[in-house]
Amino acid sequence: MTNSFVQQDEVQALLRESAGLNSPEGNERFKAITHRLLENICSLIDDYNVTQEEFWHAINYLHELGGRQEAALLAAGLGLEHFLDLRQDAIDAAQRREVGGTPRTIEGPLYVANAPLAQGYDRMDDGSDPGETLWLHGVVTDTKGQPVANAIVDIWHANTLGNYSFFDQSQSDYNLRRRIQTGADGRYSVRTIMPSGYGCPPDGPTQKLLDKLGRHGNRPAHIHFFVSAPGHKHLTSQINFNGDEYLWDDFAFATRDGLIADPVKINDERKIRERNLEGPHTEINFDFTLCKALSAEDEGRITRSRAKE
Repeated sequence: MTNSFVQQDEVQALLRESAGLNSPEGNERFKAITHRLLENICSLIDDYNVTQEEFWHAINYLHELGGRQEAALLAAGLGLEHFLDLRQDAIDAAQRREVGGTPRTIEGPLYVANAPLAQGYDRMDDGSDPGETLWLHGVVTDTKGQPVANAIVDIWHANTLGNYSFFDQSQSDYNLRRRIQTGADGRYSVRTIMPSGYGCPPDGPTQKLLDKLGRHGNRPAHIHFFVSAPGHKHLTSQINFNGDEYLWDDFAFATRDGLIADPVKINDERKIRERNLEGPHTEINFDFTLCKALSAEDEGRITRSRAKE
């Protein structure tokens, strides 16, 4: 069969009914998206002559994916999160929004809200992991280089085994998760440990699919951030570490220029004392630049300008 089969009246009537297009009830946008999705799936089945056996294998795969709670992991691994970033970059460029901010990149599936909030500095680890001590610090500024006060730097990362608190029951709640509020100088700093990269669960459905594609499921070591401040655009980002084996081979496509950090070994006794640390440690200095949030008036002006082009 060819794609023309999907265009037959009987099939089109089925798709319209299935998507609720014949009903005055429901959400029109949701129904339109569902209709497009169903039509695309049916066209794919027809174009590739997907058998009923293959179809039910796919349904069972979705059951397994949900049961293992790996849907978000798979979305990252298939590049869908990175696609959203690329699309938003293009939208911002087309609408002539303010440029010069820190690049965005994927959130990933392991964020947990309401981490402890501290002013300026806090320790992130609970001391149970003997990982290498990391001193992470930087400044939040606007695109003109001015410090941004009262910014919230929400930080989360894995332990030395590549696991995250709440998803790894061996860790204490909010281990390696903190929110730091900047002062007038825009600065934030935390004491934590060097995280490890990780791979998809080898027996999970995401890795099973990646194996079929001939791809690995590994991520470089990284640290996640949300950075937000009144009057500025919310930033979702993360940093990867220079020298990591998977720096430019991240299965989740999160590595971007401008988001690569250089860990530095610190042996200076003065710095060690100032930071109240026990000895040599690793330091990462990473600054964030936030773009201004557009007002409703500005959004309207941009929309009107684009409509005239």
